[in-house]
Amino acid sequence: MSNWFFAANGQQQGPYPEAQFRDLIGNGTVRADTLVWTEGMAGWQKAGEVPGLVATPPGPPTLQHGAPPMMAGGASGAPASASGAPGSALVAELPLWGLLGRTILYAIGMLLIIPAPWVATGFYRWFFSHVQAPGRGNLSFTGQVGDIWWVFVLLGLTSYVGTYDNTLQLISIPAQAFLSWMALKWVVGNLAANGQKLPLAFDGSAIGYIGWQVLTFISFITIIGWAWVVAFWIRWICRNISGTRREIVFNGTGLDILWRTIVMTLLACLIIPIPWVLRWYARWYVSQFALVPRSA
Repeated sequence: MSNWFFAANGQQQGPYPEAQFRDLIGNGTVRADTLVWTEGMAGWQKAGEVPGLVATPPGPPTLQHGAPPMMAGGASGAPASASGAPGSALVAELPLWGLLGRTILYAIGMLLIIPAPWVATGFYRWFFSHVQAPGRGNLSFTGQVGDIWWVFVLLGLTSYVGTYDNTLQLISIPAQAFLSWMALKWVVGNLAANGQKLPLAFDGSAIGYIGWQVLTFISFITIIGWAWVVAFWIRWICRNISGTRREIVFNGTGLDILWRTIVMTLLACLIIPIPWVLRWYARWYVSQFALVPRSA
């Protein structure tokens, strides 16, 4: 049986098994004018417009002009991909203090090098358990500390390289990029949903990944150009993820990334807003990833 989602108060609700979803229709929680979505639908629709779902005719729209519901971080429930295809956004429900604590622990663990594999694996397990994919429910992470422990140890070590020598710092950039590429392949390959490992794989080349990281480093010379490079880099990563019937896309733009990063940096300087602005920033990033039908 399929799982259903609906929009209420501008937020995505669900997933609900079909039997439970029918109960929500019966008690009036989901009405004919409520926006709903399930696996196989191209985008969000009013429940009254889905054949056989609601017996009563649709009422007046709950959202102006029938716009799709807004997800956490401001992404719409059925955002358009770069190609204009409708899709469904991921949602991150991140506990405020949990995110702050895990982020601090991750940073300290990487600086201390030895704990790096443990804190990295723990962070991924915690983070993905709070990310929800349309039709999949909450994700999970199945990677183990011993899988690629040496990658995280080396990432910690390379962060110190070049502290006092600019030449070594330049050499460390491709080295860090290669290690990050390995970590990304490991993360993507160990995602699961509903207790079952997803058949995902990151097929992007190491050379390509290193090239993007070097380009990002160079783009900082332009002061603001790095944001557009990062947006295109993320899209390249998404295009190279295989194994699902739907395509993963990134809808954020360079301008979106730039102004949000500036706001986060300025507010973080005030110390007190850090937990709130960190969650706002992380939820927005997650909400920019969406699942859309694969093009022919």
